[in-house]
Amino acid sequence: MANKFPKDFLWGGAAAAHQIEGAWNADGKGISIADVMTAGANGIAREITKGVIPGKNYPNHEAIDFYHRYKEDIALFKELGLNVFRTSINWARIFPNGDEEEPNEAGLQFYDNLFDELLRNGIEPVITLSHFEIPYHLHEAYGGFKNKKLIDFFVHYAETVMTRYQKKVKYWMTFNEINNQADGQHELHTWTNSAMLFQAGENKEELTFQAGLNELIASAKVVRLGHKINPEFQIGCMMAYVPVYPYSCNPEDLMASVKVMDRRFFYSDIHARGVIPTYAKKYWEEKGYQIEITEDETQALKEGTVDYIGFSYYMSGAVTTLPEISGENITDFPGAKVVRNPYVQASDWGWQIDPVGLRYTLNVVYERYNLPLFIVENGFGAYDRLEDGQVHDTYRIDYLQKHIEQMNLAVHVDGVDLLGYTPWGIIDLVSFGSGEMEKRYGMIYVDKDNEGKGSLVRLKKDSFAWYQKLIQENQ
Repeated sequence: MANKFPKDFLWGGAAAAHQIEGAWNADGKGISIADVMTAGANGIAREITKGVIPGKNYPNHEAIDFYHRYKEDIALFKELGLNVFRTSINWARIFPNGDEEEPNEAGLQFYDNLFDELLRNGIEPVITLSHFEIPYHLHEAYGGFKNKKLIDFFVHYAETVMTRYQKKVKYWMTFNEINNQADGQHELHTWTNSAMLFQAGENKEELTFQAGLNELIASAKVVRLGHKINPEFQIGCMMAYVPVYPYSCNPEDLMASVKVMDRRFFYSDIHARGVIPTYAKKYWEEKGYQIEITEDETQALKEGTVDYIGFSYYMSGAVTTLPEISGENITDFPGAKVVRNPYVQASDWGWQIDPVGLRYTLNVVYERYNLPLFIVENGFGAYDRLEDGQVHDTYRIDYLQKHIEQMNLAVHVDGVDLLGYTPWGIIDLVSFGSGEMEKRYGMIYVDKDNEGKGSLVRLKKDSFAWYQKLIQENQ
């Protein structure tokens, strides 16, 4: 790269509590919504069970046992050269049921110990408050975030941890990939984002809009509250950005891409601008949806806009209205279909590999909001082969290098204000989508397979030395 990143650039790695910690019922922790998701496979969906059922394989229950091994892993992070580590606080460790008045001290102490260990090693924690770890009880008793009572439960939880860690954590994010539930159809996403499973006859899309709006209200209240707790806090949102291109230069394809992206931008538009966009209001009116929001909640949205936009980027998509092209029908625009982009390759899981799409996303989002950006997830899931204690993951290095080159162009050519980069799965972890261990993202290999067998020994992959060198060259 011709230009180095700024000296204060945040080089890190990312994970989530439920995908690494394990210890699912240790020290007073309650059941989270991740704890009732079974193992799936490539092309096989995870099952969401009613409670924890004996005999089922729940890979998040042990994960990679970071709960007991975090000191060993943080030593590797330090060797790697990270100056930040993005993870989450597991809500169910702090409030086991989610609706208690008093927190679980053992859970609070674990994160005290974790953050202290990170800081001793020169690594700053970047913390997500809700990363698919909503206490399961909040689903059973209240129906998830379609119930406005969860707004207050989330605010109480956030106030508890922000107050406790106000001198240890500067960077916060509220809801992870909140816009993954955008269309209300994918059961896994409405479950992990909002702890909702639908009943027969319920309008999934309408309820998802309501739940998403309730989360946005909760987020805004937390931003406002967090700034009172510590004015130095930097509190962001966390979006999943998958840019959808027009398949052709047909103007109808362009408009289809705009309307598809409205669903993704709805969430960050409110996070960053503090008002419900007119395109959403018109859509609700057309559909006859009754979305509830009070005057006080409307004011909270205005007063609780975020300081930065955190986001994940893995792939891009394409949409067309051309009748001769087959694809998956969608409702956002007449005759629109999601189709494969013939100009990019795809991973073994069908994710389209598009480094230029990251630069495009950085430009579009920065121009839309004029807020600092933070790439908090980007990575390559692959079947790694362990040979004589080594993993030669040149494919991962290639993926990351090409994306970082585009990131560099966005900063130095396009003038995007970028805070940092924390590639996803800095250490192998349980895949969110499939529940697999063998869909590996990490630069650190963890000896565990899809059946849960293995020693949990950690080994450095070739990508470890590559990323270490890249960070050193940019300091």
